[in-house]
Amino acid sequence: MAHHKSSKKRIRQDEKKREHNRYYKKSARTAIKKLREMESKKDAEGFLPKVISKIDRLAKQNQIHANKAANLKSKLTRFVSSLS
Repeated sequence: MAHHKSSKKRIRQDEKKREHNRYYKKSARTAIKKLREMESKKDAEGFLPKVISKIDRLAKQNQIHANKAANLKSKLTRFVSSLS
């Protein structure tokens, strides 16, 4: 257990950051699943920019790797364009 005041504060801050990061990462994953379940091209095209924005935000904050973000965006864009 931490003894220094600054160590205790760091633990509190890290816990808050962890919860914050988990929330945004999970909401992005949920949005990706929701997009992949869509069958209407019109709905998917409308929802795609929101999902890409979430992915970009995660990559910018280094929560996911930039290449993973690029791969996800590419696959999702291809998926939406393949819908009929």
